[in-house]
Amino acid sequence: MSSTPYDDVFRTLLTDCTELMIPVVNEIFHTDYTGNEKIRLLQNEHFIQMPDGSKQERITDSSFEIMSGNTCNIKCKKRYHIECQSFEDGSMVVRMFEYDTQIALENRELTPDTLTVSFPDSAIISLRHTLHTPDKMNINILTPGGNVSYNVPVLKVRQYSASELFEKHLFFLIPFHIFVYEKDFNEIEQNDEKLKKLKAEYAYITKHLNEASHAGILSEYTKAAILEMSRKVVKHLAAKYKKIEKGVNLNMGGKVLNYRAKDILNRGRAEGFIEGEEQTKIQIATKLLTCGNDIKSVADITELPEETVSKLAEKI
Repeated sequence: MSSTPYDDVFRTLLTDCTELMIPVVNEIFHTDYTGNEKIRLLQNEHFIQMPDGSKQERITDSSFEIMSGNTCNIKCKKRYHIECQSFEDGSMVVRMFEYDTQIALENRELTPDTLTVSFPDSAIISLRHTLHTPDKMNINILTPGGNVSYNVPVLKVRQYSASELFEKHLFFLIPFHIFVYEKDFNEIEQNDEKLKKLKAEYAYITKHLNEASHAGILSEYTKAAILEMSRKVVKHLAAKYKKIEKGVNLNMGGKVLNYRAKDILNRGRAEGFIEGEEQTKIQIATKLLTCGNDIKSVADITELPEETVSKLAEKI
C-alpha cells in the first residue's frame, strides 16, 4: 500500500521527536513509562516472501524498542509496532499480522532444533474511525500445537479533545487533531461563526504548546516540529478549503516555522533567548547526532566546537 502524507508526518515526527511516543504508548497499552526511558528506532523496511518466490518491500510506520534503566538487557526492552491508518479498507489487520510476523522473524532466536520468535506489541492509530471501527482487532493463529491469539488495540484520534491531548501529554497526536473537524469542513468554510470557533481551538493549541515549552515540558525544537507537522496535515487535508487552511495557520503563528536546527538557533537569538543558548545548542546537537548526522555537520549547524560535539557523540 502506498504511503500517504499522513504516514510521512507520522514517521517524521517519530524520527525528530521520538520521546513524544512514550505517552502514546502509555495511552494505548496502559503502561506506566515515566518518559525517562530510551527509545531505539528499529528497521522499518521489511521484505515479504510472495507465493511466486519474489519479495515485496513493506514499510512500517514505526517499529521501536523502549528500554528502561541504564544497563538494559532483554528483560527491560519492549518492542512496539504502531501503524497510522488514514483510510479503512478492511485489510489493516492482515497487514498488521504480516508486519508483526516479519518483525518477529527478523529478531528470531534459532538453535539447531528450535525457532523462537517474539511478536511486538502492536497497535493502530486511526485518523478516520467510523461507527464500525473496533476498539481492538483480534488475530487468531491456529497451529498444530494449539491456538495462539493476540489483540491489536485501536486508538481513535477523533475521540480526543484538544484539552485531553494536553492533559495526557499526547503531543504526538496534535498534528492529526484537524481530522476531528474534517466531516464539517463544508459547513465551517461557509459559516463565519463556526470558522471562528475552529480558529479559537487552534489559538488554544498554540498557546498551550508555548506554555509547555516555557515550562520545560517540550523543547523549542519539539514545539516547532509539532507546529510544522500540523501545518503540513492541514495544508493537505483542507486543500480545498482556503478559509480553514488560512485561519488555522494564522492561529498557529502565521508564518511557517522551519524547525531545523539552524533556524531554531537564529529564532532564539531574534527573540532574545540569550540565556540558555548554549544549552539549546547542545540539545539540538544531541538530537541531530541521534538522527545519524556526522560530527562535523552538527558542529557547523549548531556552531559548537567539534570537540564538544564529539564528546556528546560518545555519550549517545
